[in-house]
Amino acid sequence: MDRDRIKNAIRDIPDFPKPGIQFKDITTLLLDSEAFSESIEIFHDSFKDSNLDVIVGIESRGFIFAAPLALKLGCPLAIARKPGKLPADTVSVEYELEYGTDSIEIHTDAIRKNDRVLIMDDLIATGGTARAVGELVTKCHGDIVGFAFLINLAELNGVHQLKPFPVFSILDC
Repeated sequence: MDRDRIKNAIRDIPDFPKPGIQFKDITTLLLDSEAFSESIEIFHDSFKDSNLDVIVGIESRGFIFAAPLALKLGCPLAIARKPGKLPADTVSVEYELEYGTDSIEIHTDAIRKNDRVLIMDDLIATGGTARAVGELVTKCHGDIVGFAFLINLAELNGVHQLKPFPVFSILDC
């Protein structure tokens, strides 16, 4: 599998959305169908023997990778969204941001007791959102198999927020 092709398909945007941030723009990866397909194949090869019951995609770019993987693995897709975006009964978790708090929700019927759950997003930075989604899975009595990301911004140490669970990333930047 060609991780260099995937890495080269992602555009870096300096100083977006504010000075000092090096934004990882995955829209260019999505325009390269072979590189995008390669990323899904890598995720598939990594989790095909995990006996997953549910994949949870984190809003919004996590949906892009979680949906095709769920289809390929033949398991349901649940989505974790910002407050007020899901139409049925939800469970929510509030979490800390650098300057304040935010919250994230999932439908109460998205995960059943003892479901084996993989949590996915496109990128992990500080790990706060992923950790909050992990708390949602726990509130729903699911068992977290691990976390999966296209990109790990390693210098921000977000994976440490997710201990003791395994964290998989295709690219460490």
